[in-house]
Amino acid sequence: MAFSVTSTAFKEGAGIPVKHTCDGADVSPPLAWSGAPAGVGAFALIADDPDAPAGTWVHWVLYDLPGMTSQLPENVAKTETPAGLGGASQGKNDFRRTGYGGPCPPPGPAHRYFFKLYALDTALRLKPGAAKQDVEAAMKGHILATAQLMGTYARQRR
Repeated sequence: MAFSVTSTAFKEGAGIPVKHTCDGADVSPPLAWSGAPAGVGAFALIADDPDAPAGTWVHWVLYDLPGMTSQLPENVAKTETPAGLGGASQGKNDFRRTGYGGPCPPPGPAHRYFFKLYALDTALRLKPGAAKQDVEAAMKGHILATAQLMGTYARQRR
């Protein structure tokens, strides 16, 4: 079985509900995954928007999820070490906040949001609040598999 990540909030390539954006409650979507390879020590998640005007915009950095984890609930707390996630840490997004920051593109065409899940052979053991670049550097040589879910969102002109 291939390593894959899904959400009950939206399907691959479909629109992300307003609830999970800056126009709504701005809560993280529920995610679930299956087919992780043997030997996973930890998972890391990076969600970003490559269509942002200033370049790729980071919406969520989450790392050191225990290897036996297979899902994230909706509305993960926006704290450095959210309760119930086995000691996982969250980094800073490009809104300069900890945890999830939902889609918030300028009005116009839909942007694509990639939720990329990395199966790692070990925990990264970075301090809470790490940036995407730090997580990516720490993952080098430790990625066993990757899976991603892509959703879209467009804001209406007001």
